[in-house]
Amino acid sequence: MSKEERSGLSGWRKELWDWTKSLVVAAVIVLLLKAYVFQLSTVKKVSMEPTLHENEWLFVNKIVLKLGSLDRGDVVILKDPSDGTDHKEYLVKRIVGVPGDTLEVRDGELYINGDLKVEPYTDVKIEDGNFGPTRVTPGHYFVMGDNRHLKASRDSRAFKEVPADMIKGRADLIVWPITRWAKL
Repeated sequence: MSKEERSGLSGWRKELWDWTKSLVVAAVIVLLLKAYVFQLSTVKKVSMEPTLHENEWLFVNKIVLKLGSLDRGDVVILKDPSDGTDHKEYLVKRIVGVPGDTLEVRDGELYINGDLKVEPYTDVKIEDGNFGPTRVTPGHYFVMGDNRHLKASRDSRAFKEVPADMIKGRADLIVWPITRWAKL
């Protein structure tokens, strides 16, 4: 008597059982990867132009939060700190200040620790007026959108610094549309 006959499965039933096991294992792996390693995110507004545009898909690296650290210049996905509801909206922003930094906006220019910051990813001076100085506390980040036109980005100038636990991952790649594929 064969193993299949002893288990009560033969022919198409065995094939169906094998496929079911494979699909369950694949689904568990995908869910674990999405929860702890990476995911895709879609850009929904214009606050990151000219770097990112609406409807682009981003590859979001989540494992960097556990194994590495975030740096000034990283593009991150974070829960909107100004959204008071249980269903939080997510934002895409650039880290411009890390713990310990002092930031100030004067005459349309960003100063970090008293030094003028040249920002090659923007295409205009900051139009929202002067801000700061403000110091980034430990465990927090100061984030801004790349679009520095008047009222184009809701960022740390409005909702202050962001606790590290609100950051969900670092956007590493633009993956769609394929013509805009690029490393961030």
